[in-house]
Amino acid sequence: MFSKTDAPSAPARPAGLGGNTRSILGSDLKITGEITSTGQIEVMGEVDGTISAQGLVVGGEGRVTGDVVAETVEVKGKLDGKVASRAFTLRAAAQVAAEVSYSTLIIESGAQIEGRFRLNKG
Repeated sequence: MFSKTDAPSAPARPAGLGGNTRSILGSDLKITGEITSTGQIEVMGEVDGTISAQGLVVGGEGRVTGDVVAETVEVKGKLDGKVASRAFTLRAAAQVAAEVSYSTLIIESGAQIEGRFRLNKG
């Protein structure tokens, strides 16, 4: 008959895979509330609330309003609020009105910024 050894087993999940995952929030989504991830989040739609993740990418049509805490933040769309990050990148089409703390900052020509930028110490 059948035994447990006859059935194919699920592949083992490598350790630390949670930090390598990517979640995409599509352009048809509008989310209000708190989003938490151990991986990367890509926002193509709208988020009004708090985002905590390893990395955040705000797509060209994306809009984030609220507080962001992430190791890396890349903005191609719109971001309004407060950001705490290690690496903060503003692409040419970015529109940002925020209070930002960062260790590394990249601003492409054409990006629109308003707010306060503060270098992390230590």
